[in-house]
Amino acid sequence: MFRCFFPDEYRDSTYEIDFEKLYKEGYRGLLFDIDNTLVPHGAPADDRAVKLFARLKKLGFRCCFLSNNQIERVSSFNDVIGERFIENAHKPSVRNYRKAMELLGTDTDNTIFIGDQLFTDIYGAKRAGIRNILVKPIDSREEIQIVLKRYLEKIVLYFYQKEERNS
Repeated sequence: MFRCFFPDEYRDSTYEIDFEKLYKEGYRGLLFDIDNTLVPHGAPADDRAVKLFARLKKLGFRCCFLSNNQIERVSSFNDVIGERFIENAHKPSVRNYRKAMELLGTDTDNTIFIGDQLFTDIYGAKRAGIRNILVKPIDSREEIQIVLKRYLEKIVLYFYQKEERNS
């Protein structure tokens, strides 16, 4: 029943993902949510994020931020990072996942999406046919509409983890 929301992978943090391994596996495009995936909600790009994207660029990845936030938020985060981005992405709509891959020159076979929300980030990536990685939110302080969705996410994650243990 909840399988359409199950992530392909679930990690504690974006910063623990083995990007070198993903590159060796043939992945070339990385799509990222920003808030609570890379930094706390509304925070600027910090040293950890800047270092991550310098490392990803050096590895040969092409990256794009895919955010439901407005241009002011996304562009201010991206000022020090310097990657492509799509603001007001309307996730989980698949249109901008596809547009991001066009911007990067990648496709569903060599692109991965990384985000912290099941019902927008992961569901949209799955609908677009993109491998996806769910990460735990960086900060527990969130907008009320997200807090409410987190309760529903806990139910889905319960069934996801139960299935993972049994497989």
